[in-house]
Amino acid sequence: MLERLVGIAGRLARGLVLLLLFVVSAYSAFSFWVRRGVTPVPALVGLPESEARAELTVQGLAPKAAESGRYDPAISAGQVVETRPRGGSLVKRGSEVEIVLSLGPRRIVIPDLTGKNLAAARLTLEGEGLAIGTALSVRSARGSAGTIVGQEPTAGTELPGETAVDVLVAQSQAARAWVMPDLVARRYEPVRAALEGQGFRFGNVAFEPYEGVAPGTILRQSPLAGHPLRRENAIGLVVATDAAGAAP
Repeated sequence: MLERLVGIAGRLARGLVLLLLFVVSAYSAFSFWVRRGVTPVPALVGLPESEARAELTVQGLAPKAAESGRYDPAISAGQVVETRPRGGSLVKRGSEVEIVLSLGPRRIVIPDLTGKNLAAARLTLEGEGLAIGTALSVRSARGSAGTIVGQEPTAGTELPGETAVDVLVAQSQAARAWVMPDLVARRYEPVRAALEGQGFRFGNVAFEPYEGVAPGTILRQSPLAGHPLRRENAIGLVVATDAAGAAP
């Protein structure tokens, strides 16, 4: 009985060894058959198109131009920026490999920002892949307060993407001011005619008698001499009269 069991075990062991040898041989044969016509895609990034095509042909592969290129700031226009499949991939000999060429850095025409407010200008630039750089406020008669009146680079300039555009933003204009002249001791009528002729206006003009001063002479003024005077300011005067209270 023992001898019979030993014999069965021996036959099983031989069978397992034969099965293992068959599996290993089959795998090796299959692997050899599959890999026999396989080759890696060469690394072509950075090569001119002509060299890339030559490399693929030598490797037994068929170069194919991509329908469109791709912008890349690091790789010059006309050089390979990508292959499909990528370099190092295993493919069958005779397979097509698509070559994507670089278009170089993306060039953008700077838009005209004149008349836009800062928020609108920022949106316009971001839509083009650009950004607002330095924004300075300036007094300018060329635009309303808060709008852009100047930019650098100027509109129409062609530059790479991610460029910052510096802008000048108009600030509200301070009203133009003059220096208030000294009107005291001058004659009222000629002074009034001259100032109104230049666009200034008068507010309160009081008349009061003043001994020793000719009627119609200016006694006091507002604003005082030397103070700022703007066209919207009202000029106030006190003018001397005669004893009856009338100014000639």
